[in-house]
Amino acid sequence: MITLILDNIRSVHNVGSIFRTAETLGIKEIYCIGTTPTPLDRFGRKRKDFAKVALGAEDILKWEHVSEAATLIKKLKKSGFEVVALEQSPRAVDYKSVKVTNNSGGAKKVAIILGNEVDGVSLELLKSVDIIAEIPMAGKKESLNVSVAGAVFLFRLLDR
Repeated sequence: MITLILDNIRSVHNVGSIFRTAETLGIKEIYCIGTTPTPLDRFGRKRKDFAKVALGAEDILKWEHVSEAATLIKKLKKSGFEVVALEQSPRAVDYKSVKVTNNSGGAKKVAIILGNEVDGVSLELLKSVDIIAEIPMAGKKESLNVSVAGAVFLFRLLDR
């Protein structure tokens, strides 16, 4: 079981794209942390800009807005989740080495954190994760768009 945590992502389009990708992969749950846009605006109305990108995935997936990330991480860990951040870090392992199965071949509970477009996953959250995974870059650009990086990582994790 994979759960996504979106850490203060700024772009409605990036979040909508992540919702759409997650739904195509069978992911059932997304947590939107802090300033991450959700499918509903502050008045509880469906966001047209979100829906245009997510193409209905926002109606299928279970999602929740959470203001305090640390509390959520503690709750997920207590429920048996392994927490993985997709981020560049000296502590990071190659994203290809991360597995979503346990030693007996069964599925693990994994929560994956995707971070803000400018600052990445917050340092506070990085301190609490079990694994930091990184997608190596070969070009002059230092990173991928968060929705693209999330898709690359998730498709690799789920061997699709």
